Amino acid sequence: MKEARMNAPALPLTIRFQGDASFGAVLDALAPHGSRRLVISYDGRLVQPGYHVTEVKAGSFVTLDCGGNPDAWQETILQVEDLPASVENPNHMEVGKFLAILEKVAVRVSLQRESRLTFEVGPPGRPMQVFDVEIIRIEATQAVIELGPRPAICKPRHRAEQETAKASSACPTVRGCC
Repeated sequence: MKEARMNAPALPLTIRFQGDASFGAVLDALAPHGSRRLVISYDGRLVQPGYHVTEVKAGSFVTLDCGGNPDAWQETILQVEDLPASVENPNHMEVGKFLAILEKVAVRVSLQRESRLTFEVGPPGRPMQVFDVEIIRIEATQAVIELGPRPAICKPRHRAEQETAKASSACPTVRGCC
């Protein structure tokens, strides 16, 4: 008798995002795991089981940085209120429910798959914090979205540092920053 072999990936499965995670890439990473609980990790803690997606925003940004360089991008912003479990919601929501919420929004709001994904997260009565998706970790019973802080940056300096691979504490004069 032949042994049946499964092509399932070993768990935990870790998906790392280099730079800005796109909305579509995160959806694609979560889609096969609809029955797992969705847990969000931010600022050194896990969201409470009663968390609530309070708003989904589709933004189009046109900017001018401190060096006079124009930029434009699309962004999808998920606002999450960190709430304790309740009788109605004793567990973290399933990935499938989270995806269904986003599908329902997409019927009325144009959500671009290639847009940068941003999370705004906070408990009631506290200021929201802005985060980027760094890692999605798929475990046996849950999918964990690990968020990292989004720092403020001087884009001309950041570009110059990437180009020269040297860290500099001053804005580059080449781009006319500041």
